[in-house]
Amino acid sequence: MDNQTILAAVDHTLLTQTATWAEIKQICDDGAAYGCASVCIPASYVRQAADYLGEKLPVCTVVGFPNGYSTTAAKAFEAQDAIANGAKEIDMVINIGWAKDGRWDDLLNEIQAVKAACGGLILKVIIETCLLTKEEKIKLCQIVSDSGADFIKTSTGFSAAGATREDVALFKASVAPHVRIKAAGGIASLQDAADFLALGADRLGTSRIVKLVKGQAAKGY
Repeated sequence: MDNQTILAAVDHTLLTQTATWAEIKQICDDGAAYGCASVCIPASYVRQAADYLGEKLPVCTVVGFPNGYSTTAAKAFEAQDAIANGAKEIDMVINIGWAKDGRWDDLLNEIQAVKAACGGLILKVIIETCLLTKEEKIKLCQIVSDSGADFIKTSTGFSAAGATREDVALFKASVAPHVRIKAAGGIASLQDAADFLALGADRLGTSRIVKLVKGQAAKGY
């Protein structure tokens, strides 16, 4: 798989707590220059980044991140606010405790509420696979499929582990055909990226791939 095919699937990501505008600006420059799918950045930088990029590249941000236990109303407000500031894509974290409690209707309702707040724009649902059993993952594939969300996403990159090949394959076997897949967290090499895409991922959340293509050392998300 060639590098440009990989780059076109990348949500070029910087979500660290210490992220500065200079670093976000560099992410924007690189994401546009290397033909990435989007830049995924903190909500506080969305307006600045959207104004800076114009039509060059979509801006993505995160909602209920990274723990997922904000109220549904708070998540919906975050999504609306981000879109008002220029975000074109939203990555939300589910309430993982609700999954552990089997509160499937509450999870479905929450995802639907955030999707409604997105006003037709792309919603990706992060289920944090490293904290779930196989059965919970399969059930959440069904919930996301029924919710109207556009993507199911493996990980925040801020928990115990990130994407695995097994989880992407499980998603591919378990989601409805209209749901796309985003692998995120721990994508450490171009081979990792190619493998995830070959297994069925449509997007890759990573800070490393552009750096690797540029020949730079790549650590982190």
